[in-house]
Amino acid sequence: MERYFLILSISLEAVITNKFRSILTALGIIFGVAAVIAMLAIGNGARQEILDQIKLVGLNNIIITPKSQALSEDDAASGDEESKEINKKFSQGLTIKDANNILESIPTVESVSPEIIYTTPAIRKGNNLMVNLSGVTDDFFTLFNQELKKGNYFSAEQIEMGAPVCVIGPEVVAKLFPKTNPIGRQIKCGAIWLKVIGVLKGVPVSKKAEGLGVSSYNRNVFIPIKTILMRFKDRSLMAQSSMMGGGTVMFFGGGRMVTTTSYEASESDNQLSKIVVQVKESSQLESTTEAIEHILSRRHMGVDDFEIKIPELLLKQEQKTKDIFNIVLGAIAGISLIVGGIGIMNIMLASVMERIREIGVRRAIGATKKDIIFQFLAEAMLISITGGLIGILVGVIMANLITASTDIKTIVSFGSIMLSFGVATGVGIIFGWLPARKAADQDPVESLRHD
Repeated sequence: MERYFLILSISLEAVITNKFRSILTALGIIFGVAAVIAMLAIGNGARQEILDQIKLVGLNNIIITPKSQALSEDDAASGDEESKEINKKFSQGLTIKDANNILESIPTVESVSPEIIYTTPAIRKGNNLMVNLSGVTDDFFTLFNQELKKGNYFSAEQIEMGAPVCVIGPEVVAKLFPKTNPIGRQIKCGAIWLKVIGVLKGVPVSKKAEGLGVSSYNRNVFIPIKTILMRFKDRSLMAQSSMMGGGTVMFFGGGRMVTTTSYEASESDNQLSKIVVQVKESSQLESTTEAIEHILSRRHMGVDDFEIKIPELLLKQEQKTKDIFNIVLGAIAGISLIVGGIGIMNIMLASVMERIREIGVRRAIGATKKDIIFQFLAEAMLISITGGLIGILVGVIMANLITASTDIKTIVSFGSIMLSFGVATGVGIIFGWLPARKAADQDPVESLRHD
């Protein structure tokens, strides 16, 4: 063992003596390792974003939303407006009956969560905040992984009775209850007073997730769906009144009768803003979507007034595309390591030719072929390991700079560091072996005669 430590010290001395050449040799390894770590960090960040988005939209979820019934330019030009309006009258849009029918008719469906959303001001002691008032069922919070920070979800009795209670998001707490525990206190949404029974932790939602039908719930006030229909308003009744040429529609609001004599033609005719369907298995997503489309088309009299999205499949397809892109980037970065290894081999071969006399002297005083191989292999290893360590530092800095200067999320994992360092070490061994063998094969006598 002492013999090998001596040889290792000789190799270290040789690397330090020729430090400028050693630095130039290590540059290929440094940039190769840094590039691999940065590319893998980008890939890990993209993968984590996809997983976060899948968590937000919920596993195995199908999202059904109303579709705008505005006429296209071609329809308007063809004078088809009258027939379009007639067809529209036969469809009540998305309703709770649609949600119940999907749950009862399709065996692959685990649960269904209808949702009604209105934008309304929330008021408490002079503080005012525009919020999304959401009527939901008890399945909503499970489907969208919304956890409580404090308080409770709706009880079965509150849901059944349409009680004036609510669960609020963190932005609502920050604005309306900046220094007060909101649990048990009341806020006014529209004309309705609601008692706060729970506060959500809140989860940030990316723009991509919003495009897949997921809303940011941090500024939401959640109430039981029966509460919003009984105490706020029911768009399906308004739509029916409008279609029949009606004037007055009656609602229950805060325990009293509220009368409205007008209906805005621009307001959605859909009773529901969204229906979220959770399927038992991911493999059943496409078949369940086809069944849902068939049921809704029949119930809506063939009117194309709904849109179905499968966020998980869209996100997984995007992930597959990004994985391919990341593999290509990783391969390009890996080429840098190979180029660095070739640089080590070339420099070490040149070093052998320069140090033939040194090799002859060492052989003459008792060094074996194994000693010579170990010496030159150790020099190559020292260069590659040092380059690998510096490359790891540069790679981490590059990843942080990418995140700081762009919207690209990067995650440097321990696995990517070990992979890069392992490859760098392997490159030193593989490409250092040929020069080491060439040095060991030198004839001692001829080496001593070499000038």
